[in-house]
Amino acid sequence: MNATDRTPADLLRSALTADPARPLVTFYDDATGERVELSVATFANWVAKTANLLQGDLAAEPGDRLALLLPAHWQSAVWLLACSSVGVIVDVQGDPAAADLVVTGPDTLETARACRGERVALALRPLGGRFPQAPEGFADYAVEVPSQGDRFAPFAPVDPDAPALAVDGVELTSAQLVARARDDAAALGLTVGSRLLTGRTYGSWEGLSAGLFAPLAAGGSVVLCRHLGQLGEEGLAKRMESERVTNSAV
Repeated sequence: MNATDRTPADLLRSALTADPARPLVTFYDDATGERVELSVATFANWVAKTANLLQGDLAAEPGDRLALLLPAHWQSAVWLLACSSVGVIVDVQGDPAAADLVVTGPDTLETARACRGERVALALRPLGGRFPQAPEGFADYAVEVPSQGDRFAPFAPVDPDAPALAVDGVELTSAQLVARARDDAAALGLTVGSRLLTGRTYGSWEGLSAGLFAPLAAGGSVVLCRHLGQLGEEGLAKRMESERVTNSAV
């Protein structure tokens, strides 16, 4: 990857330049049997659309705080990179009452209502499906995002030294996030082309790093597994073989 990259959005742009067709995020939900694989190009397209929604329709600005109430999921990864593209601070499992915006899954809708700003809800259904009926007081992400533009340009440059992520009591700037992701990639033995399988949640830096940032920083990819414990040892071994996994962080 490019040594000059200082934000997660920079890392994604470098990945797109290097090899847009390779897989970046492969997501499994072992409670439902869902599997979704996104190439770098497809993932970047989702990020661009989401960043346009965030900056345009939701009027988010650099420095705004977004409470992200989502589990480890491919759409959560999209939101993390979209916020980086705009300069919005992601507060993972943060207090919606203290946030300018909130993005929530179906299980935390009532908690999310404490946010006085814009509220977005994700059904987290297979293939990014919408709610049968949008929750009152929330924009349905699956309804709003498809019409957004496929290319994104921020209204203002993102400052690498501005706060970018808050998780589990730790706040990082974009540059600090990228540096830690590179360190984690080295510690996990990740290199260009590595394929990391993880079942960690997104509620900690370790989970976010293994589940997105470290593979991205290394030029690798992630097999992100939700409810991995339901798979069993034999099933896990088969998955690692079928997905050509080179490293694991479970």
